[in-house]
Amino acid sequence: MARPRKNAAKVQGSLLAPDEVAEIPVEEQPYPLPEGWRWVRLGNVLSASKEKTEDFSSLSLRYIGLEHFEKDNGITGFASAEGVRSLKNIFHPGQILYGKLRPYLNKHDIANFDGVCSTDILVFDCLSRANSKFINYFFNLGYFQEYAIANSNGINLPRVSEKVILDAVFPLPPFDEQQRIVDRIESLFARLDEAKSKAEAVLDGFEIRKAAILHKAFTGELTERWREENKIQISSWKEESITSLCHSLKYGTAKKSKEIGSTVVLRMGNLQDGEIDWSNLAYSDDQDDIQKYLLFPNDVLFNRTNSSELVGKTAIYRGECPAIYAGYLIKMNYKKNRLTGPYLNYVMNSHKAKEYCNNVKSDGVNQSNINAKKLGAFVISVPSLPEQQEIVRILDNLLAKERHIREAAENVLSQIGLMKKAILARAFRGELGTHGSARDTLQNNGSM
Repeated sequence: MARPRKNAAKVQGSLLAPDEVAEIPVEEQPYPLPEGWRWVRLGNVLSASKEKTEDFSSLSLRYIGLEHFEKDNGITGFASAEGVRSLKNIFHPGQILYGKLRPYLNKHDIANFDGVCSTDILVFDCLSRANSKFINYFFNLGYFQEYAIANSNGINLPRVSEKVILDAVFPLPPFDEQQRIVDRIESLFARLDEAKSKAEAVLDGFEIRKAAILHKAFTGELTERWREENKIQISSWKEESITSLCHSLKYGTAKKSKEIGSTVVLRMGNLQDGEIDWSNLAYSDDQDDIQKYLLFPNDVLFNRTNSSELVGKTAIYRGECPAIYAGYLIKMNYKKNRLTGPYLNYVMNSHKAKEYCNNVKSDGVNQSNINAKKLGAFVISVPSLPEQQEIVRILDNLLAKERHIREAAENVLSQIGLMKKAILARAFRGELGTHGSARDTLQNNGSM
């Protein structure tokens, strides 16, 4: 293998004056640039490396394939080149690696070690007038990515050629300005990544917080003060099986549903987070089925067959529109003098219920099953109906707040990607404010 070269990102040499670079004709320039900047071809600041090898005798040699790239995180791993025999590209620290094959097109990063890579990864050197980080950020620009996709060729696995990349138009600022822009981008992105980590932590903790709240509900902790005020003892709670609390556990219709019809047929995919998801609906016109399986407000549905992770999920039907239910669901026809539907729904979505379902499910090749007998054996804590109503009231309030927090965190995550794109767009227009403050730039892109 060729001997490693000096880090290309650090080899600046003598800087070329802007007028030594052929400028792009005005009609091809995407937008006006600040004074001192020029539109040039990317080939004026990048050159394609031609180093290749079939010698993989070094056991420590690292190999990067397209599978080692992630969309937003660049190179996230590598493999040993031992056993690799076909021709591969050689790369060195500081060179830019760029995936040219869909669906990995536009995945890229700066190498930080010597190695070899797939020939579906282009290897580029930065010339002395360009900052490698600046160009690496340029590859994230929307208009460049659209250009690369539009100019990729092939039927089954479209590729973009080295020539297409090097022919792309590129906004070239003075070299020192490139570094100032890179510093500003990194500073702003670091703040956004910090916000992203906090938002992800909120989302990761949502199920834990929800489980803790439900645990307190069904051990009597949430209604301790209510019992004191109403002079009710925790000993009034009873432990009873689902079978003893239900008139029946009834399977849904086995008949095939249709794309259009008079009545909705709820299926396992419509049970989401304890509620009915009214998207992706199926229908029935079968009057016998509609009469036999018609749902009423506060009916509780249990998913008896699904993947190992999802079997046992439960949701409450609130009467939004007429509906029946499919055969993979069980209607828990509970006794109204012993249970309320919302209380039962919360119980069946608790950690205790999920743990029970996981222990009793029967696993098949592709799906797991919990039959009515196993469901009926589940034992739950049953307070009086007034206390059930109080528990539901408290849970509705607490979990609504938790969902609001989750939605806010999800909104932050959705906005971070847009903010990064906006920052990059401004950076390559010379509008990032490299002589201003990072705070001004963030405020101009929206607050976090």
